[in-house]
Formats: sequence, C-alpha cells, structure tokens
Amino acid sequence: MGEGRHARSVEAAARLRLLVPGGAHTYAKGPDQYPLDCAPIMARGKGARVWDVDGNEYVEYGSGLRSVILGHAHPVVTEAVCRAIQDGTNFVRPAMLELQAAEAFLDAVPTMEMVKFAKNGSDVTTAAVKLARAFTGRDVVAICTDQPFFSTDDWFIGTTPMDAGIPHEIREMTLGFPYGDLDAVRALFEAHPDRIACLVLEAESGALVPPPGYLRDLVDVAHEHGALVVCDEMITGFRWALEGAHALAGAVPDLCTFGKGIGNGFAVSALAGRRDVMELGGLDADADRVFLLSTTHGAESAGLAALMATIEAHRAEGVSERLSANGRMLREALTPVIAEAGLEEHLKILGRDCNLVFATLDGDHLPSQPFRTLFMRQLILHGVVGPSFVVSAALTEEDIARTVDAVRAAAPVYAAALDRSDAGPDLGGPSVKPVFRRRA
Repeated sequence: MGEGRHARSVEAAARLRLLVPGGAHTYAKGPDQYPLDCAPIMARGKGARVWDVDGNEYVEYGSGLRSVILGHAHPVVTEAVCRAIQDGTNFVRPAMLELQAAEAFLDAVPTMEMVKFAKNGSDVTTAAVKLARAFTGRDVVAICTDQPFFSTDDWFIGTTPMDAGIPHEIREMTLGFPYGDLDAVRALFEAHPDRIACLVLEAESGALVPPPGYLRDLVDVAHEHGALVVCDEMITGFRWALEGAHALAGAVPDLCTFGKGIGNGFAVSALAGRRDVMELGGLDADADRVFLLSTTHGAESAGLAALMATIEAHRAEGVSERLSANGRMLREALTPVIAEAGLEEHLKILGRDCNLVFATLDGDHLPSQPFRTLFMRQLILHGVVGPSFVVSAALTEEDIARTVDAVRAAAPVYAAALDRSDAGPDLGGPSVKPVFRRRA
C-alpha cells in the first residue's frame, strides 16, 4: 500500500542501511522505528511541513527529535546563520560571537553563572557528570530511571540493554532512582553513604508530572548528602520556557545541560552551572583542573548564531506560549475524534501541551509496538509523520485540521485490528521496536 508512493524513500533507506550502521545517525531515526514500506526520507522542510524524496508532503511532529521548535527554515535563524558564516566559521582564537552567545544564553537562563558550548547533548551531560565527580571527590552517579536517555557515553548506556562493549566496573558505578519519590532518593544516599557524586534527571518529561516542590526539595536533599544535581534540559529548555523547566519549578540545580531546541535544529548544546563548579574546568580555580569540554567545533559560528537568533525569535514571538497553545488546540481537536471511534482506552494523547506524545495500547490495554506501527503507518499514508505529537511553533490551524483528518482515517483501521486481536495485516512489514534492546 505504501511502497509505490514511497519507492525512492524505500530504496534510499536500504542504501543508508548498507552504508551507515543503524541506517541513520541517531537510532531514533532508524528504519526499525518506522513502518518499513512507508518510512519517508526527507528532502526539505518549511515551517511544520516536510517533503520526502518521492514528493509526498506531510505535517511533521517531533521535528528534529524535538529540536526544531520554531519550525523548519525559520527566517530569523537562517538569515542570522548566513550572515555569520560569511565572516568565517572557525578560528584559531575565540571569536567575538562566543562572548556574545555566552552573554545571550546566561541572560536567557539567569539561574546559571557560567556556560560552555558544544555540539551535542551527550557531550555536555557527560561533562557535567565529570565536573560533579571532581567537585565532590566521589565516583558514583545516580540517574532517574523513569526517563529514557541522558548520554551515549558509558556511564549511562551501561544501564541499558545495549551495554555491549562497556566494562562491568563502569556499569556498577551508575545507580537509579524513581521520579518524584524523595524518600527513595534519601534511601539511596543512606545505602551508599559518601559515594554518590550527583543526581541526573530531567526536570519533567513525557507524562511525568512532578509533585509540588519536588525539584527544589531534591536539590536540598542532594546537598544535605554532599552531592550535586544535574538537570537535563535537552527537551524542556526553551520549550517549557526560555529559562528552562527548572526555573519554572523554582529550583536552582548545580549544573544544567541544554541542547535540541536552543538552536532550532542547528548543532549547539550548552553546559551551564554554578561558577565554583564550572571553574574546575577553567583557569582560575585553586584545585586540580578538570579537562572539561574542549571541542574543535564547540564555538563554530553557525551554531552560536543560531542560538542567539533562536533566543531573539523566542522572545519576539512568545514561543513557549505558542507551543503550549498549539499543543492544546491539537489535543482538543483529536480527543473527540478518538472518542467517537471508541478508542479512548487504546489511543491516548499524553504529556504537557508543548510536548504531546501518543500511547498505542492493544486489546489488553498494554503498550503495543505493533499497534504503534499501525497507527504511525496510517498517519504517514494520510499525510502526517512523526514519532509523537510534539508540536513546533510553526504549526497552523490547517496543519491541525489535516492531522485530525489523518487520525480519523486511522481510527477504523485501528479498531478493526483490535476486533481481530491482530495488527499484523496493517503493518506493511515488521513491527517497530524499542531502541534499547540487546539483539536486532
């Protein structure tokens, strides 16, 4: 059904799989994450719309793994990047743009005192862990186990089923704690006295809503036990609010890491935090120096220009408010369609308005990868693509109407699969699979 309309995409995906391990440069974009016969290979994007190599047009959600918060090819960002790269992209000494970007970022995120830029979230989060270990003199890291991803590096990946190649000793140095449970964190500190360097968590994610005061209290508990708190703002930063979700929660973590939306899809990430902690990677601390982030392309002009332009557009266009409004309109439009189809117990729209996800449940009301495949495939065949319903600020009422039409078309196919207790005939190939799994 999908293959003829997606012939060039199918062929390109097969070639990618031969040349690039995993078929993509991030596993979340891989061919095992989309229906096999209609997984679009993109050619271009504008606003909330994208076009694949076969010429098919889609409303896109979750753009760039949630990084393209303003919409594709936003003129303020693209024009700023074009101006910057006309003057060169990388130099043997710091560029004035580095100072301007640092000032702009710290003005936008006033809870933080120093910042260092890089190109991806994994690097800055691992750098935060290194700083915490150096500052505390401890080795063990505790991560929130209710949140899916923090880094490609060994200290985190060793906790997942894809731990091949990571020494057992490193895997033992990372512990876990549940989200929202301060007593569990206290018990973890008591079970490992004077060993935990830091707690690593997202301020909020997915459908997890923190208890009142949770993040603020968590910082206090960590400090009582001599540990630091690293707040991962990859998804929440600039999406929940320009200053980050931690600021909305009234908390000041010791270190924060930002990425994704801060450059509207351009490669830029940030490690920010307390001056006394960050200075361990600098030149002025009276302590053993930490070899912190030292990246050839960390201060490359395009990323920093995109960061500054994204901050400008964010303020001028009220981006956080628009993201929330767009998500709210989408949720309100889809809810009755799902209810009319009798699917409200099987197809759920969850999460904060600015970060909506869909849950696909089978006849036993359990999360189902086959039903996820079926639903994503029907959306693609009806002009909507994405692993979620995470909106960009560019989403329009017309885009929402098209999404409603796609979900309305998908609903009877979903219902029929529930009736026969089998989604198989509507998958177009094998089911999608979780990224973190031990075997192919």
